[in-house]
Amino acid sequence: MSLIELSAVSKVYDMGAEQVRALDGLDLDIEQGEYVAVMGASGSGKSTLMNVVGCLDRPTTGSYELNGTAVQELNDEELAAIRNQEIGFVFQTFNLLARTDALHNVELPLVYAGVGRKERRELAESALDRVGLADRSRHDSNELSGGQRQRVAIARALVNNPSILLADEPTGNLDSVTSQEIMELFDELHTSGNTVVLVTHEEDIASHAGREVYMRDGKVVRDVRTGEGGGA
Repeated sequence: MSLIELSAVSKVYDMGAEQVRALDGLDLDIEQGEYVAVMGASGSGKSTLMNVVGCLDRPTTGSYELNGTAVQELNDEELAAIRNQEIGFVFQTFNLLARTDALHNVELPLVYAGVGRKERRELAESALDRVGLADRSRHDSNELSGGQRQRVAIARALVNNPSILLADEPTGNLDSVTSQEIMELFDELHTSGNTVVLVTHEEDIASHAGREVYMRDGKVVRDVRTGEGGGA
C-alpha cells in the first residue's frame, strides 16, 4: 500500500463567474521512504497539490488516501487531527513565532496534540538536536539566522514523528550556501527513514530527490526516478 495515493484528483476553484481547474484528474502514488521533488512553472498546480497532500484542502473530485485513511471523507476536525499526527510542514517563510524561543516554537504541534509538558520538552529538545540546534534552544527566533530559523522549522515539523515531511520551497528565502546546508539536512532526514516531498522550481534543489515529478496544467506530465536521493 502506498503512503500517498491520489486517484483522478481534481481541484476546482470558483473565481466569480469563472472556474479555475488547479488539478485536473491527477494520479500520483508515493511510497513510504521516498524522496520526491515536485516541479513545474507557476500555475502548474504544484502548490495546490501540496495543499491537498497536506490535508489543508480537499479534492473537488477523486480520492486521496494517506497512510490508508480516505482523506476526502474526513470532517474538518478529523483533517486537523491527521495534519497534526501524519504531516510535518516546512514553509519558505519559516512561520515561526518571532519573540518565542526555538524550544517553544518546536513544542507547538505537541501542545495542540495534548502532550504533557515534560514529554513536550524532551521531544522538542530531541528534534532540535536532530537538526543541529541543541545549543540554540533558548534563543528567540528573531535572534537566529535564516538557516537556523529554517532548521527550527524543520525540527517543529519532525517533532510529532510524522509519516511525511512536506516542504514548500524550503530554500526560497536562503542564500546558496545556506540552501545547500538545509538540503544536506533533508538528505540526512531521508536517509534516516523520513518520507520527504518538496516543491521547488530549482533544478539543483530537485536533484537531491530520488524522484522528480513535473506538473503542467494540473496534471503530472513527467515522473522520473533518478535514484540520486534513494527511495523505496
